[in-house]
Amino acid sequence: MTGGVGARLAEWPRPTRRGGALIAVGAIVFVNALVLDRRDFILFGLIGVAVPLVALAYTAWRVPRLDVGRSFVPGIVSAGGTVTASAVVRNRGRRTLDGARWRDTAPRLESPVESVLPPLGRWEGGPPGGSDTVRLEYTLRLPRRGVFTAGPLRVSLTDPFGLARIERGYGRTHDLVATPRTTALGASAGGPASLDGVLLELQRQSHPNADELIAREYRHGDPMRRVNWPATARAGEIMVRQEEQRSDPDARLIVDTALHGRGRTSFASGDDRYHHPFELGIELAASIGVHLLRGGFRLTVSETGPSQLEPGPRRRAGGLFGDAPVEYQGGVGERAFLEGLAHLDTPGGRGGSATDRSGAPHDDVRRATGRARRPAFAVLVDIAPEEAVALAAMRPAFEPAVAFVQEGVRRALVADLEEAGWRCIPVRTAHDIPEAWHALAHDQGVADAR
Repeated sequence: MTGGVGARLAEWPRPTRRGGALIAVGAIVFVNALVLDRRDFILFGLIGVAVPLVALAYTAWRVPRLDVGRSFVPGIVSAGGTVTASAVVRNRGRRTLDGARWRDTAPRLESPVESVLPPLGRWEGGPPGGSDTVRLEYTLRLPRRGVFTAGPLRVSLTDPFGLARIERGYGRTHDLVATPRTTALGASAGGPASLDGVLLELQRQSHPNADELIAREYRHGDPMRRVNWPATARAGEIMVRQEEQRSDPDARLIVDTALHGRGRTSFASGDDRYHHPFELGIELAASIGVHLLRGGFRLTVSETGPSQLEPGPRRRAGGLFGDAPVEYQGGVGERAFLEGLAHLDTPGGRGGSATDRSGAPHDDVRRATGRARRPAFAVLVDIAPEEAVALAAMRPAFEPAVAFVQEGVRRALVADLEEAGWRCIPVRTAHDIPEAWHALAHDQGVADAR
């Protein structure tokens, strides 16, 4: 209620500095004239007070009637990108509008400075495009991941003497989505940990005779790493593996969104939270997820905290304690995945919501029996002991099982994960992401050589 009253009061006409100074001087002159019995100055005092009041009434009477339609291209950009905003302003009043100024409202963004609004003729009716319409264009930079609000457009008007000013908001608010930055994760040349190598290994585990079943003739543009050498020797011509004829393999991505390990530590809110290690975790998760999706994997994503990717009243146990993962696939899935990550927040940013941890671990372990194990990648910012236990219990369902851990994860928990069979790779900054992925490629190559 208080906010609504404050918003309405903010749109009332107000004296400018000049008008406020004139009111103060007029009031002082009027009071002194009464005290000193200088009746000849009473008129000057009344004029000093009355003129700004008349200006206030004038601006209230001249308040413009405007329609504002806005669009943003593109509506979704990567963090650090810019969007082009276009606003079509149309005068719906019977009077022309001249001398007004406009500015955009975009909290947490560097919005354009206040500028002069081009003159608008009186409303002509019919479709927009005449003298009663003007188009405004400007750019907004989205410096970091998240969802930003832009609008409404603020238009202000003053009286001819600059004594009073009125400002009103026009048009709706719009959400602008900045997806996390991603780092290209290319495996080292010929490295067996490339996506093709992992894919072939998974298929060999499921289909021991896959070399004979899915070989086809070499076509121009096929990568040489897909050459099926046994089939080539038998056929007398180059044959390659036709992996795409099989169903897309699954890959699991586990993102630490609960950050339970810090216990009583308070989390930053507002703009400060973007300097939190959580943002590094989101960038790493985005890089891995995009890499897997582009490699043909069907990506399933679990959050350690309550589901924010697909929120719901029954999805509050967390992906390690019963909540089903969210699935993404193909080019459309990549956009949906990145947009979902843009909405993820820390516990402090979402009001410290608690996680129901009474559920049982997900059924990955039960489903692992009798089927090929899927690769899993966990991005851990600051997990609690019970989360480490759950990850250890899920290890038999995954191969490879890789955890990218930040400095906030306690060493004892990292040791527990490694004992359970997780490959733990430290990541401290965004610059470490490519190196961490290459370390995974190297380790996988050594394992395959053995």
